[in-house]
Amino acid sequence: MPKTNTLIKICGLTSEEQALQVAKLGANAIGIISVEESPRYISAEKKKKIFKTLESFYPKIERVSVVQNCSIDLIINNFLGNPSETIIQLHGDEDIDYCKKLRKKIPNIGIWKAFRIKTEKDLETINYFEDFVDAILLDSWNKETYGGSGKKIKSIYLKNLKFTKPWWLAGGISIGWVNEILTDIKPDGVDISSSIETSPGIKDIAKTAEIINRLN
Repeated sequence: MPKTNTLIKICGLTSEEQALQVAKLGANAIGIISVEESPRYISAEKKKKIFKTLESFYPKIERVSVVQNCSIDLIINNFLGNPSETIIQLHGDEDIDYCKKLRKKIPNIGIWKAFRIKTEKDLETINYFEDFVDAILLDSWNKETYGGSGKKIKSIYLKNLKFTKPWWLAGGISIGWVNEILTDIKPDGVDISSSIETSPGIKDIAKTAEIINRLN
């Protein structure tokens, strides 16, 4: 398989040790879940510690804080002083007005917006957000959870997608899907979580290394 430039985000980490291991494997971004309902949630204090450690040892890696339907003031408060993240990922039902307001509040931090795709029609409204975010993330729809379900979007919805901003594919990214992702879907990046876990928030480092190597 030819080498690609597909970016790799490993999401839902919960410890400094695993964050450093994943960064060493060559991930481009590491995500931490700031959604209290998630089994992968960690506190703002622990998040900051992990991100500051990453910043010291791997300053080029994107440090992504995942939030869901969170008040903008709470996002700012969770910085605990200077922000340690480089990206805020909106993984809820945030609308365009929310994105505009957040952009004004944090002009120097990237904003990624996730969209849960149940049918092809769900893709139609995404373009309206493109002027107000830095990247788009497509995740599978699940009535039980907003993310981390391990379910895939139907591949037929993902062919020939065109956005003006980079787009990431999430939802059930696994070794068995890599060939199709690289040859037919061709996202700018992939967001991997549950398929490489031994339990929520704990990654199997051997599986993580394998999928990163396959994507590279």
